[in-house]
Amino acid sequence: MEDSVDQHVARWATFWKDEPAFAPEVEGALVRMKHIQRWIDRADLSIFTEGFTPQDFKTLHVLMVQPWPTEATPAQLAEAANVTRAAMTSRLDRLAEAGLITRQMDGADRRRILVRPTQEGRKMWNKYIFKGMAVDQRALRGLSVEELGQLNGLLRKVLLALEE
Repeated sequence: MEDSVDQHVARWATFWKDEPAFAPEVEGALVRMKHIQRWIDRADLSIFTEGFTPQDFKTLHVLMVQPWPTEATPAQLAEAANVTRAAMTSRLDRLAEAGLITRQMDGADRRRILVRPTQEGRKMWNKYIFKGMAVDQRALRGLSVEELGQLNGLLRKVLLALEE
C-alpha cells in the first residue's frame, strides 16, 4: 500500500540516484510526520468557535497545567507559552474581558499580579482540551494500541538521541 509520500520519495530517489547523502527512509519519515502535524494543526483550528482562538486556549492551557497552584504571574505565563510579555498582556486582556480569568494583586507583594482561571475559564479549557484530544485520537486511529506503543518507543528513541 502506497501513500502520497511514497511518490514524493520515489521522485527524489530518481533525481538523486547517485547522491549518497539522500536517505529515502529519512525523507519519508520526516515528510510523513510533517503531513500528520499539518493535518492535526488544521483540524485543531477547526474546533475553535465562539470567538475563542487557539491563542486563547494556549494561554488558558499554560495557566491550567503550569506548576503553580492554579495561579501564575503574567511573566510566568509568557515564559510557559513562549511568547513575549507584551503578547501575554494582550492575551490576558482578552481572557479577562471574556470573564475567563481574573488578575489580582498578590497580597504578599503588591508589585506582583496573580492570574487565576475563573469557573467559566475552567469550563472553556475543559471543553477545548477534550475537543483537542478527539482530534489527536482521530489522527492516530489507524494504529492499534500495540502499534501506538511501538510508535512511542521509536519516537522516544529519536528524541533521546536529539537531547544528547
